[in-house]
Amino acid sequence: MTPPRLPEDAPNILIVLIDDAGPALPDTFGGDVHTGTLSKVIGEGVGFNRFHTTAMCSPTRASLLSGRNHHRIGNGQIAELANDWDGYAGEIPKSSALVAEVLKDYGYATSAFGKWHNTPALETGVTGPFHNWPTGLGFEYFYGFLAGEASQYEPNLVRNTTSVLPPKSAEEGYHLSEDLADDAIGWLRNQKALQPEKPFLMYWATGAIHGPHHIMKEWADKYAGRFDGGWDEYRDRVFARAKETGWIPGDTVLTERDPRMPAWDDVPEDERAFQTRLMEVCAGFAEHADVQAGRVIDEIDNLGYGENTLILYIWGDNGSSGEGQNGTISELLAQNGIPTTVPMHINALNEIGGLDVLGTPKVDNQYHAGWAWAGSTPYKGMKLLASHLGGTRNPMAVRWPAKIAPDATPRTQFVHCTDIVPTIYDLIGITPPRVVDGIQQVPIDGSSFATALNDGDAKETHLTQYFEIMGSRAIYHEGWMASAFGPRAPWVPGLPAGIQEWTPDHDEWELYNLSEDWSQANDLAAENPEKLAQLKELFAMEAAKNSVYPVGGGLWVPALHPELRISTPYRNWDFTGDLRRMPEFIAPALGNRANRVTITATVPENADGVLYALGGSGGGLTLYMEDGYLCYEYNLFIIQRTKIRSGQRVPAGDVEIVVETSYLEPRPGGPLSVVLSLDGSEVASGTVPISAPLLFTANDCLDIGICLGAPVSLDYYDKAPFPFTGEISTVNVRYTS
Repeated sequence: MTPPRLPEDAPNILIVLIDDAGPALPDTFGGDVHTGTLSKVIGEGVGFNRFHTTAMCSPTRASLLSGRNHHRIGNGQIAELANDWDGYAGEIPKSSALVAEVLKDYGYATSAFGKWHNTPALETGVTGPFHNWPTGLGFEYFYGFLAGEASQYEPNLVRNTTSVLPPKSAEEGYHLSEDLADDAIGWLRNQKALQPEKPFLMYWATGAIHGPHHIMKEWADKYAGRFDGGWDEYRDRVFARAKETGWIPGDTVLTERDPRMPAWDDVPEDERAFQTRLMEVCAGFAEHADVQAGRVIDEIDNLGYGENTLILYIWGDNGSSGEGQNGTISELLAQNGIPTTVPMHINALNEIGGLDVLGTPKVDNQYHAGWAWAGSTPYKGMKLLASHLGGTRNPMAVRWPAKIAPDATPRTQFVHCTDIVPTIYDLIGITPPRVVDGIQQVPIDGSSFATALNDGDAKETHLTQYFEIMGSRAIYHEGWMASAFGPRAPWVPGLPAGIQEWTPDHDEWELYNLSEDWSQANDLAAENPEKLAQLKELFAMEAAKNSVYPVGGGLWVPALHPELRISTPYRNWDFTGDLRRMPEFIAPALGNRANRVTITATVPENADGVLYALGGSGGGLTLYMEDGYLCYEYNLFIIQRTKIRSGQRVPAGDVEIVVETSYLEPRPGGPLSVVLSLDGSEVASGTVPISAPLLFTANDCLDIGICLGAPVSLDYYDKAPFPFTGEISTVNVRYTS
């Protein structure tokens, strides 16, 4: 069979994707965050102010790279919270080949860097299988992490299919975004040196500004005092500037704050410094990410690739994230459904150094949802709300000097993330293949917006699009949108009241004429019930066609059955003493399952070091020795630490150490009994008042004999990775119920 032929002038392609970034943050569009690279790309090309995502990270990425709707390819929920319904299975089928696979077959060199959130959680270990890793889906080279988020200082990294450690420590100046830019630049230089005639596709997707918001102090300090007026004031001034810049129409209406969202005036005076510093950290984090994207683009230009490189710079895979809820020092509290109070966070923060600790490796902070709401100005909603544009509308900049004339007028055509792939194919001049690797391909759902690149008045090609994430849903059709908010407000802590009885059949729908109402400010449902009924019917048809049913299927694990989260099928493990970097999702669930850990080891006098650690500084558990004492800590997301310590030192010699964990109340989040034994005799015990129902981290791991990720316990933070000074022979883990 003759290989497909590539047009001679085929462009290089760079896709830059910033994570969890709302449209009202960049100064490019009237915000306060300096985004010089984004501004440059728009200035040298064109900007789209009606680009739409799915309202959630991995569903957007699956659609963006395949051109298919997210439920249709099993990505109605993130892979870690997948379930058995077709639309929520968490695996992209081979019948939906990614753009990398297709372009590789046409002769492109392909690479991906950064966040990869589309591999089933059970397949992320060092033994694979690897067919759903980036290198199994068309990317010849990958460097990044296989998760929804990661520590920016101690990420669990992968190069191709090999687990690797960061090249240096946080103390030595490491930051993930910089590392991703460095590696991408190295890859570009190798392409130039070794195969300069080959066009390339690079997908560069930083983990910023998804939580945790990690950035060095000097970057956050750039924004000191900038947000002291609070989120209401920020929203007002960004709205005015966005209209002045022409990014949004002059007749746009600023939508009202949801009554469940606190006003800045509601924030107690003694909490405001905490809340403003969280936003300063986020702003520095966002600018830093843009600078790193700029380094990659500058290298493309410096190597002579710039003229014929198509750059698609997408500011956000969904709206700004309210998962920090009331402002947090450990953002996975929200996913675990554990309610807390702001004073709890401030008190815990003060114990480890106060406001200056925000943004450092000691915490997994994320800003208050009020800042996310302001970051999605002028729209209602934010990330996880597929019903409203604050969750789904993100800016996109496109530059291709050889073919696109710069135009400062924003493109206003409705564009969806499924349109990226067909547009790339259209611009290159290739036909989407019907068969890839012998597998019949399902049709692409998106449509090309290529004509709009040089014609601001081009006819809109994407006429109908459904949206749905965890019951929040909408349907767009020819300028109209019908929306149903769904059962949960992402910024409200804990599980929504009545979630067990919720049914989509009883949800109230809203109706908007987006041709006249840019921001969904004027609900026409009561005035035009016929149009609403028509759109609801259209949603039902699109939902059936794309495997959306049951609507709200993505709630099954996180809201209804956390005990059914994706986990290993094993109940018994035998480890050697040198196990390293076993991702938490496939590791034994030591923090929320009844279990017994049995360690055989040779212990020296006054032994030190980690026996095992699961999780990271933002949450986890660990067993370690300190000056000969046996120590256990259950770190409940920094807010609560349970420490258990033996009364006497462990004598030197061969020993058997047993940690027995059991539920005192068998329910998700229930209290735990933890008993430490040495050679058959109990040496310490304690109670963990609240356990983590889902998991401690998205990207950290189980390590034995060392703690290679973020230190779980502050007691050995300054000694990390704190290797055990003795020798561990075996570790047996067994579930006991």
